[in-house]
Amino acid sequence: MAASEETWLETSSSDGRQILTPVGRWAVGGLFAVEKEIRAIAEAATGPIEIDLSQLDVLDTAGAWTIYRTARNLEASGVSVELTGASEDQIALIEVVRAAEAELEPDEPTGNSFVNMVEHVGKSAVEIARETADLLGFFGLILVTAAGVLVRPRKLRLTSLFHHMEEVGLNAIPIVGLMSFLIGIVLAFQGASQLQRFGAEVFVVNLVAISVLREIGVLMTAIIVAGRSGSAFTAQIGSMKVNEEVDAMQTLGLNPMEVLVLPRLFALIITLPLLAFFADIMGLLGGGLMAWIALDISPATFIERLRDAIGLWSFWVGILKAPFFAFMIAMIGCYEGFQVTGSATSVGQRTTRAVVEAIFLVIVVDAAFSIFFQVIGI
Repeated sequence: MAASEETWLETSSSDGRQILTPVGRWAVGGLFAVEKEIRAIAEAATGPIEIDLSQLDVLDTAGAWTIYRTARNLEASGVSVELTGASEDQIALIEVVRAAEAELEPDEPTGNSFVNMVEHVGKSAVEIARETADLLGFFGLILVTAAGVLVRPRKLRLTSLFHHMEEVGLNAIPIVGLMSFLIGIVLAFQGASQLQRFGAEVFVVNLVAISVLREIGVLMTAIIVAGRSGSAFTAQIGSMKVNEEVDAMQTLGLNPMEVLVLPRLFALIITLPLLAFFADIMGLLGGGLMAWIALDISPATFIERLRDAIGLWSFWVGILKAPFFAFMIAMIGCYEGFQVTGSATSVGQRTTRAVVEAIFLVIVVDAAFSIFFQVIGI
């Protein structure tokens, strides 16, 4: 092996100062050979140390990190350290390593804890206000782009639309059906255990029907879709942002809103009401099965009681919420996808935010609808 390809550390002393001289090729492949020696010198050092870099042939990031770490640890133990003989490129590389470590270190809170808490709350409020303003802008952009597509329907990409309808609708049927069926069973069982105390167990049909049709069916469907499809929208668009595919799309003259957002938005608006309807049916089936097992209410009696318990609006109240929920989920999922910066960590963070924000907005909109329908007497 040529001398320039070797890695070793020479030690000497002069005027009471210990001199460490890295020699040869200090790159990632050969640093393991000098690790023990560096550690032993650092542990035994008591006086000032000079690190002479003039004999280095090659220095990469790993070697710069080793030198910086050694100097840092020595200074932390009270030993003065001086770097000498370094070229401008070597100094710049060591400075890059030092700056990178400083970015990774968490900022230590300083000052009064109450002031820090107030500052954190203030920053969070400003961030929420900024995010809200950006989201409103994205909402307006969606409306403008959708209006343009409705004027020129040829701009709508039907292949992409049907693909996303399959992904968010057809493929979600098993999990939505199973969850709704089990929720119907739980509602009937819990309702029966309470209503039996008053001899009113027959009203478990009313409880299951009204709960599932007006609230639980569509709300649980929206939450499942937000976790399943909303997060997928963010991850898909975010990955395209990381790979610079969105920039390439714009370079080709394609509108990302038309290509990426509208097919997902329309697919969810179309399929979520259908999923909500399916969830209603499965919830009633689960409630009817539990009523038959726990209360000996036959299916025929359950259906007859169901007709008396609910009106047409009990069904439509839930279904009418679905397109609004779908719009919120798709908008949040796509918006957070476009906010991804150039790293995989950002994709994960934005995906988590998309799910949390979508579920929060769905519940807020559901509460607003419940109050509205109550006020108008439906």
